[in-house]
Order: sequence, then C-alpha cells, then structure tokens
Amino acid sequence: MPKASTNGVELEYETFGDPAAEPLLLIMGLGTQMTAWPDPFCGMIADAGYHVIRFDNRDSGLSTMVDAPVPDFGQLLGGDLSGVPYRMSDLASDAAGLLDVLDIPAAHVVGASMGGMIGQQMAIDHPRRVRSLCSIMSTTGARDVGQPAPEVLMLVFAPAAKTREEAIDRGQKMFETIGSPAYPTPTEALRTRIGEAYDRSYAPAGTARQLACIIASPDRTAALGSVTVPAAVVHGEADKLVDVSGGYATAAALGVTPLIIAGAGHDLPEELWETYVGAIVENARRAA
Repeated sequence: MPKASTNGVELEYETFGDPAAEPLLLIMGLGTQMTAWPDPFCGMIADAGYHVIRFDNRDSGLSTMVDAPVPDFGQLLGGDLSGVPYRMSDLASDAAGLLDVLDIPAAHVVGASMGGMIGQQMAIDHPRRVRSLCSIMSTTGARDVGQPAPEVLMLVFAPAAKTREEAIDRGQKMFETIGSPAYPTPTEALRTRIGEAYDRSYAPAGTARQLACIIASPDRTAALGSVTVPAAVVHGEADKLVDVSGGYATAAALGVTPLIIAGAGHDLPEELWETYVGAIVENARRAA
C-alpha cells in the first residue's frame, strides 16, 4: 500500500476504480482502520462511476502513530485540554493534504462516525476541496446530542486489552452491543474480522488520543450552516455508540432531511450496503 506524507504525518491509503473518474474519499471512525470500509462496499461505489480513496487516519492502522502520551481523561473532562495533541481540524487537514498528494482539487467526502466529524470539519475548513458531503452515523459535536448509551461508555473507557484473544473478546462485546440489532453479524465472522484488524494494527493509545480529539474539539453546529455543497445524513435508529439524535442534529444544521434506518446500529451490515451506497451515490450525483 502507498503512503502519503502530509501535514506532518504519513497516511496509508488505497484506491479503487478508474483514476480518471470523479474522486470520492472515504473517512473511517474512532480507532477504526480503512479496511472497515469493506472491499466489496468500495467496489460498489467504484462501479457506480467513482474513483474511491480510503485511508487510515493518523493514530490508526498503518498511518503515523503520534508521539504523544495518552491524555488524562479526568483532566480533559474537567476542561483541561492541554494534553490533547490534535483537534478535528488537524484530521480534516490530513484528509485535504491527502488530496493534495494525489493531485485531486476536490472530492466527494463520505465519513462514518468520527470520520463523519472529520468530513464535516473538512467541509467547514476546506470548502473548495469538498464536492459533496455524506455524514454517516455521526454527530455535530454538540454535547446534548449523539452521546453513547451508558453501557457503551463503560466499554469505551475500559482498560486496553493486553492480548490478541482479549482484544477479540472485547471487540466482540463492543460490536454485539453497538451493531445493528436487525442485521447481526455471525459470531465467527465477527471474531475473524476483529482478529484481522488486530493483526494489521493494534493501537489502543492511538484510539485514546483520537477519543480525546473528539472530546476536545468544538461544536460544529453553527459552522455547518455555511456548508453549501450537496449533503446527506444517514444514521441507524438503533445506534448505541452515537445516538440517532446526533444524526438528526447534523441534518438540521446542514438543512437536509436525514435518512434514518430502522434496525440499524453503529456498523455497516452487508444487508444494508445497497442502502448506504445508494445514499452516497445519489448525493454525489447532485453535485454534478
């Protein structure tokens, strides 16, 4: 896989489809590698006529691990942001910098979870680089919406796993809690997927720094009102990691009607790929 040097970091990335087609950038979420955008999912978007680019955010996958200690969350939640090494604007600049390296003036931007937050910030900070915006299972950064369920919060702040087997067990518990109740992933397939992600990269300190970034970054609600490109918001009604109120708030800030999917949680079940890809492609085509 190639790497792009930009904004002081190196980003691992991969592309699908015709390089001459319209570019579409996929941004993944908290502690999640680019491979969480499944290859067939990326292929479906490419087959619809787009040059798909996916990448590992800094502090995840095979991209740069930031040389900074894990922030003290007690201090952070008390309002001391001094230990947070970067903000959402830095991650948005990483994404814009990747487009620079690839000599792409502007791309359709699709983000899931924290990736949706990055995409939103990119549309705010780098409006000329974003042709359309699709925010999936994400939120605005306002503290009164999009918050995790209490049982999920306990899992998010649990101590990092120390072994591969423990990491798989923890991952299974997390995804069984936040995944789509109407479209559950079979246990064996889920554990295989988590194990593959662990073998590619396991970076709990990076995930903690990304989580600190989410907490420390400001509310984007007002700034989203300045976004003028075609925008779509997709959210699972049963999302326990980012409550569906975050999707409604994002849509209201952007002035669009959200697509709320019954029985869907905080994942991309194969049964819903056509729904998600359809929403992405329909929104991107509105930018033509």
